[in-house]
Amino acid sequence: MSIQTDDKFKAIREKIKGFPAGPGLYFMKGHGDKVLYIGKAKNLRSRVASYFQKAADIAALRGPKIAEMLSKVKDVDFLETETEVTAMLQEARLIKDIHPPYNTDLVDDKTFPYLEITISDDFPGVYITRKPRETGSRLFGPFAGAKDLRAVVVEMQKIFKFRTCKLDIKGADLKHKFFRPCILYSIKQCTAPCAAKITKSEYKKTISDFVKFLRSKRSTVLRQLKKQMTGAAAETKYEKAAMFRDRIRLIERLDRRGTPDEDVQPEVFAADPTEALEKLRLLLQTSEPIRIIEGIDVANISGAEAVGSLVKFIDGRPFKTGYRQFKIKTVKGIDDYAMIAEVVRRRYKYALHGEELWPDLILIDGGLGHLHAAQTVLREMNAPAVKIAAIAKREEELYLQNSTKPLKLPRHSPALKILQYVRDEAHRFAQHYHHLLRSKKMLNPQDGLRHKKS
Repeated sequence: MSIQTDDKFKAIREKIKGFPAGPGLYFMKGHGDKVLYIGKAKNLRSRVASYFQKAADIAALRGPKIAEMLSKVKDVDFLETETEVTAMLQEARLIKDIHPPYNTDLVDDKTFPYLEITISDDFPGVYITRKPRETGSRLFGPFAGAKDLRAVVVEMQKIFKFRTCKLDIKGADLKHKFFRPCILYSIKQCTAPCAAKITKSEYKKTISDFVKFLRSKRSTVLRQLKKQMTGAAAETKYEKAAMFRDRIRLIERLDRRGTPDEDVQPEVFAADPTEALEKLRLLLQTSEPIRIIEGIDVANISGAEAVGSLVKFIDGRPFKTGYRQFKIKTVKGIDDYAMIAEVVRRRYKYALHGEELWPDLILIDGGLGHLHAAQTVLREMNAPAVKIAAIAKREEELYLQNSTKPLKLPRHSPALKILQYVRDEAHRFAQHYHHLLRSKKMLNPQDGLRHKKS
């Protein structure tokens, strides 16, 4: 280790002393504040300090890849979280978004599972899924571990006796009385609505109780199980006590989850790309296929530290290396229209000079005013004809060129779903992660987390 490197690590080691001893994310940053690596830790201070121990042979302890990464580290930072689970979910989302060069895990399309309860069914089922229904379901999660979740569902089924089969069971079907239920009914793990062994109202009450259990702190059930465990141990029935202990641990693991709104996994809810793009082509009345869509949004905090984002989709799927962030330079105060105009101007000057391809559709997060702001800039730039649309939140209204009246697409329209996916990605990339990283001043004053200077 050279004297210069030792001095650099000395400063970093001093900084690490101020890191919290709780859970969170840590960031290894290189030249220009670029994030090289993101990791999670149960104890941030201890975990990050382990990389910078004096006289440690990093290559031998961690491998040559980590040693190479550390040779480029200029600074370290952290983001404290309330729980390890929150750290895990945020780590996965950030790695997928900004692709740090030294993170090799979590960069694929794998998602965390949900617990889905099909409440719109006559006899709701309970399922573990990575692809929930479009409607009629209540979701819990995403959960940090599929293995734990599967074990929990088995235990919960013993208590609440819900069905996990995929049968289409209608309440008024008299043929069910002659249906032979599966073995779960025989071992008292299901009430067998498939064989009309329970009424619709009784079964719905069971599901309602299960939902309340999932939403509660579950303290009553846990107290009862702990009492049973203590009683079994006192009677030297150690196998039975161990069974109660394992049940307690599994139920406690129900808290190892996020929420669908806060821990967004947009790729989970995307429509079929081929169908969506064909419907979109018909909607836009173009003979050419829609292959490249770019979504634009802006975010600011009380007019300060404003940023714009651009996300790129190719053939209906996110193309993460095409994502960019722009630090707004020319707009003072809160003026979303002017910010949209700046982002459009800075992004498409390269396409205008033939350095990049034009997209088949530019989608603006906003309403008619945002659409007009983008159109005006492109007209001033003498840009070629390009399809532009804007989609407003809440009412999910779509504004197209040459029309002042919005379109209201059916809620389950594949075309609407692909537009919502692009819009939500642009919004999340501009706002959620801007706030998340800005809270620890992770953004470079000039370029933020842009993958390419703009």
